[in-house]
Amino acid sequence: MATIKKVGFVGTGIMGAPMARNAAQSGFDVTVYNRTPEKATPLKEYGISVAESLAELAKDSDAIITMVSDTPDVLEVIEGPKGIAQHMPAGSTVVDMSTISPSVTAELSGRLAAHDISMLDAPVSGGSWGAEQGSLAIMVGGQDEVFARCLPLLESMGQRITHMGPSGMGQTTKLVNQVLVAGTLSAVAEALVFAAAHHSDLEKTIEAVGSGAAGSWQLSNLGPRMIKGDFAPGFMVKLQQKDLRLVLESAQTRNLHMAVTSLSKEWLDMAETLGASAEGTQAVIKSVEKLAGLVARQS
Repeated sequence: MATIKKVGFVGTGIMGAPMARNAAQSGFDVTVYNRTPEKATPLKEYGISVAESLAELAKDSDAIITMVSDTPDVLEVIEGPKGIAQHMPAGSTVVDMSTISPSVTAELSGRLAAHDISMLDAPVSGGSWGAEQGSLAIMVGGQDEVFARCLPLLESMGQRITHMGPSGMGQTTKLVNQVLVAGTLSAVAEALVFAAAHHSDLEKTIEAVGSGAAGSWQLSNLGPRMIKGDFAPGFMVKLQQKDLRLVLESAQTRNLHMAVTSLSKEWLDMAETLGASAEGTQAVIKSVEKLAGLVARQS
């Protein structure tokens, strides 16, 4: 398979923009497309071109990365009336780095293969901070030879890239990740509200328990944001909600009872009713605070 040189990006939001920058700074010839063109304009200063249409983006790209919100968005971008699939050259590759349905991913990969377009599902973990630093964890599904061809591109955006197996397994692994993230984050919120109710020093509490068996990325990185009232999004509540919906839908097909995940989604449901949909997932503490009748903040 030919070496990837020209890379297209669809989606230049909180994750896609820094990922595109990192790819460009690693030497790839990057062109981006966003439905709202002005959101992509700042990328020009990094030598990145901005396409006016998906067709323009697709026609010369060796690989196209999609980084959009949900399963219907991915299908529209790739297979819709103005989608990239009908314009991509034979032998090119779609790398979907969104988080979507594993089963839909496998089906989509098969349809693209019929047009001599290969596909990887390569969802990421690490939030906007990982995207900025090029330190994302990337979980990949797809054929071995396609993974090998795309590995240098993936390495421009992440530090831990793991090939999990055939198409759909990257998405399955990302959902495993989200089960762990959501459950841990809910526990962090509950723990900090518990500590606040007992008049603990919250900064010292995080320091004390974070170096022991209770330590986690969520506690170390999002715990301090919770107690400072910093709800700027690294990963938005509404997107975590979408991911947990995918988890629960997939679990239902296998008759799995996901008690912790279901409760975590309930906390996030409440956070959305409190107006936190577009805030970072650390805003889940607002739900715990609401029921406890106190605000856990370090003065």
